[in-house]
Amino acid sequence: MIVMKFGGTSVGSPERMKEVANLVTKSGNPTFVVLSAMSGTTNTLIEVSDYLYKKNHEGANDVLNKLEQKYLEHIEKLYSTEEYKAKTHEFLTKEFAFLRSFTNDIFTSFEEKNIVAQGEVISTNMVVNYLEEKGIKAKLLNALDFMRTDKNAEPDLGYIKEKLQAIMAQNADYQIYITQGFVCKNAYGEVDNLQRGGSDYTASLVGAALQAEEIQIWTDIDGMHNNDPRIVDNTEAVRQLNFEEASELAYFGAKILHPTCVQPAKYAGIPVRLKNTMEPDADGTIINNIMQQGKIKAIAAKDNITVIKVRSTRMLGSPGFLRKVFEVFESYQVCIDLIATSEVGVSVTIEDDSHLQEIVDELKVFGTITIDSDMCIVCVVGDLAWKNIGFETKAADALKDIPVRMISYGGSNYNISFLIKGEDKKHALQSLSAVLF
Repeated sequence: MIVMKFGGTSVGSPERMKEVANLVTKSGNPTFVVLSAMSGTTNTLIEVSDYLYKKNHEGANDVLNKLEQKYLEHIEKLYSTEEYKAKTHEFLTKEFAFLRSFTNDIFTSFEEKNIVAQGEVISTNMVVNYLEEKGIKAKLLNALDFMRTDKNAEPDLGYIKEKLQAIMAQNADYQIYITQGFVCKNAYGEVDNLQRGGSDYTASLVGAALQAEEIQIWTDIDGMHNNDPRIVDNTEAVRQLNFEEASELAYFGAKILHPTCVQPAKYAGIPVRLKNTMEPDADGTIINNIMQQGKIKAIAAKDNITVIKVRSTRMLGSPGFLRKVFEVFESYQVCIDLIATSEVGVSVTIEDDSHLQEIVDELKVFGTITIDSDMCIVCVVGDLAWKNIGFETKAADALKDIPVRMISYGGSNYNISFLIKGEDKKHALQSLSAVLF
């Protein structure tokens, strides 16, 4: 079993949907397909929800009318028989009647999640109908029947595995299985979503539950590149990454993948392959548990970073000082990326500055506070174990003309991170590429 996930741009038009259908049926083997909503649909449904929050039912209906018209036009381009045009037309009529039913009720976040989930419902139904029209044995599985989160909003792995394996056993004779990405039920049985990683997360969870041979994430780029192609010329796709390397790159700025979504695959030992729907024959990037020793793989950058420095002589010989500082960030649910300490000071970086003033006010109890904004974390990823002599020197030498505010090295065997000004990001990425690759 291969699990294949296709994002919004991959199913963004009738032509793209046909290409996806060709890709999933190419091997002739049983394939489990996870689909996102058509590009633009989720944003439109969020806009509808925004109108409903404001009790502007007319505005919501206007947006829904335009979206429905768009999908009705897609029907004419996607299907060749009157039977399947009529079948899909009937489905869309019911679907949009369901969406309009929310204009008569009290509107909460529960209703919003129900509305937003319909983008995936529409795309999966349309693709399944197209496959059936072409004579392919395709089965539509409702993600709400097996995808569930627990009371901590984390995937309920045991439940997912048990339910999905039972569903697959009951539907053993199909070539293609299709389900919705992103959507799930929460521990209270309400429609919810996986948030972090979205449809990629669904694919990874499904692959782990089914012990799939491989999980394929199809996007509009041929794998994870060794630098940002928008800034650096002649970047290349990295052909192989260790799970840890991929997570570091994703966390520190590589947008093709969310750092959380590969974890279920990692623990199940299932390789994840990143592929390009525009160039399906390209190798892409394979992510697995293999570690290529002595090799630097890629560079990523994370923007809009704020660094907070707490300086206090009271830190000397005080075992509880750092705990008290970190508890301030915990109380506001703010994650820390990098940390550097000295005898009388600690510097930390954060991305979420929505509670910056409150955090600073509380930290002033402990010492003198200094803030630097509009910073950037540049991360070099590969086999960076301390025994590999000279790798950190090579990376630092590439930045010899750039002011570096902080360096993080040794917390992981897979990365070395530099905190620089945001305005120096382009120079830093280009210089690192020139030196390291």
